[in-house]
Amino acid sequence: MTQFTFPYETKALQVDQRLGTFYVVALPAELLLQVAASDRMRATMKADGSGYTLEGTQRLIQDKRLTEIGDYINRVDSAFPNSIIVAANYDLETGLDQGELEYISSEEDGKPIDASRVWTITESADGCHKLTIPSSDKLAAIIDGQHRLFSFARADAEAMKDMNLLCSVFIDLPKALQAQIFATINSTQKRVDRSLTYELFGYNVSDEDEAYWTPDKLAVFFTRKLGTDADSPLQGRIMVAPKRDAALEELAEKAKWKVSTAVIVDGILRLFSSNPKRDANLMRKDEASPRSELSSGPKDRSPLREVFIDGNDALIYKMVLNYLKASEDVFWKPANDDSFIFRTIGVQAIFDVLRKIAAQSLEAKDIRVEYFAGILDGAREIDFSAERFRNPSGSGRTVIRRAIEEAIGIN
Repeated sequence: MTQFTFPYETKALQVDQRLGTFYVVALPAELLLQVAASDRMRATMKADGSGYTLEGTQRLIQDKRLTEIGDYINRVDSAFPNSIIVAANYDLETGLDQGELEYISSEEDGKPIDASRVWTITESADGCHKLTIPSSDKLAAIIDGQHRLFSFARADAEAMKDMNLLCSVFIDLPKALQAQIFATINSTQKRVDRSLTYELFGYNVSDEDEAYWTPDKLAVFFTRKLGTDADSPLQGRIMVAPKRDAALEELAEKAKWKVSTAVIVDGILRLFSSNPKRDANLMRKDEASPRSELSSGPKDRSPLREVFIDGNDALIYKMVLNYLKASEDVFWKPANDDSFIFRTIGVQAIFDVLRKIAAQSLEAKDIRVEYFAGILDGAREIDFSAERFRNPSGSGRTVIRRAIEEAIGIN
C-alpha cells in the first residue's frame, strides 16, 4: 500500500454556483480511502500494509455491489469520470467543524494548536488554487460516491496504484447542507427511498416536523433565515464558502463584507449543543424522536439548551437576531474598512460573546436590541483595525473576544 507524505498538496479548480463554492481536484484513490469516511463506513489500512478492511454498519452499503465494482476496478480499461463529493473539515465523532474543535480545544487548554488538521484552499498570484490536506486523519465526509470509493478496498493493490479520482470538495460544509446536496442529487437523477437519506444523514431533509429537528438542522435553518431576512444585518452576507477564503477576506477589506455559512452555523449551534453528532444519534437511536429525548441524555452546558429542547425556536432566533442588530450598531457600522471585526475571526468572536451572555439574557427575560446594545456599548470604541488584532487564525479570534469581554466587564 502507498504511504503518502503529509501535508499533501494538489492543484484545485474553483467552481462557484448558486449554493456556494466548491473545488474540483484529482486525488489518488488510495489517498481518498485514507482521509475520507462516511457516518456508516470507513476503510482502515491493515497493520501489515497489505490492504484495507471496511469497518462500520453495512446496512446501507451493498456488499455485492462493492465486490462487483472492485472487479471492474481491476480491469485494464476501468474508468470513473463522475466526481465523488466530499465535505472537508467535518469531524465524524462530534459533528462539529474541525476548525471550531481546534479553537475550543485551544481555549480549554490555554495553549495554541501546534499543527492544525484543517484542510485549506489557497490562491496564488496567477489565480490558481491549491488544496492542502495536513494529515491522514479522516476529516472528509463522503456526501455522494461511497460505493465507488469503498470498492477500491476490494480491488487489487496494483489496480489501485495509479488510479486518480475526480472529487468535488466542499470546505467547511455543515452536515444539514451535506444532506441537502445528497438528497437533491439522488432525487433529481433517480428515485431514492426517503429512508436512505434519513439513515445516511440522521434525519429526513424535508417534510419533518420542527420538533424532530436536530441541533445542526435548526442552526442551518436559522443561518439561511438570517441570510435572507430583510430585518437581519446579515442579509445577503452569508455564503457557502470556506471559512479561510481569500475572496471573503478581500470583500471584508473593502467593507463589502461577507461571511461563511459555517461561521454562522457554528456560532448558533454552540448556543444549544456542544456535541451535535451525539444529539442526532440520541434523537435517532431507534426511530425518529422529538427533542425531548435529549432531556434524559448527557449533561450539556450550552446556554440555550433547555430552550432548544422545549422547542422555543422563536425565542432563540429573536435573541440571535437582536444581538446581531446590536452588534451592527456597536461594532460593524462605526468600523474602519480594514477592521478585523468584519473578518471571519471578528464574526466568530462576536458569537463567542453571545454564548457568554445568552444565559444572562434569559435570566433577565430581556432579549431586546437595547438590552444587548447596553451590554456591548463598553466595547464601542475598540479599533479592531489595530495591529494587535491582525492575526487571522484562531488566536486572533481569541484576542478580539477577550478585548470585547474586558471592555464590557465579563470573563
